[in-house]
Amino acid sequence: MAISVVIADDQEMVRTGFRMILESQPDTEVLADVVDGEAALAAVAEHQPDVLLLDIRMPRLDGLEVTRRLSGSDRPRIVIVTTFDLDEYVHAALHGGASGFLLKDASPAMLVEAVRAAAVGDSLVSPAITVRLLREMAPKTQAAQARRPSEPLTERERDVVRCLARGMTNAEIAGDLYVSLSTVKTHLANVQAKLDARNRVEIAAWAWESGLAATTT
Repeated sequence: MAISVVIADDQEMVRTGFRMILESQPDTEVLADVVDGEAALAAVAEHQPDVLLLDIRMPRLDGLEVTRRLSGSDRPRIVIVTTFDLDEYVHAALHGGASGFLLKDASPAMLVEAVRAAAVGDSLVSPAITVRLLREMAPKTQAAQARRPSEPLTERERDVVRCLARGMTNAEIAGDLYVSLSTVKTHLANVQAKLDARNRVEIAAWAWESGLAATTT
């Protein structure tokens, strides 16, 4: 089954570009593209997409309010794609239930990966944003207060988590550690279960809070 997507952005050029990128993928179908937040809510109600790509600053209703109104439902998963690299936007979007946060200068491959991750309930945040935010947050949390895994992480799992916390994608982790992509996914699934984490962002946050991300192998 194709991943169904609705795009909401007030710039026609952006909507057209996103549509071209996503429709070039065999597993993705764009059902609609709309110009503001009110239209985004209407399109979601009509089409029931798997993923909603959402700008923040739009007429009538901004992306953060749309995210808030759609929070609590399994569908659609929301990926914020914006020009504005502001911490308050990132916090508001993720706390509101967004599954991803990208900047508009992200690569087409990153956009596709974010949509695919959201569709299966995972999350993807632009690596530079993730690392910056988590580094800033980590000093506020004592390592002793970080959640304890249900069982110790293996050394390889720790290696994978360090890479993740530094902003690497799964493919980059596989290349860095000389393992297969499926091996990386298996390690992350095991870590997620041990930490009872909802997604990779929570794993990365734990790595910084616990001090693991700051250690070297």
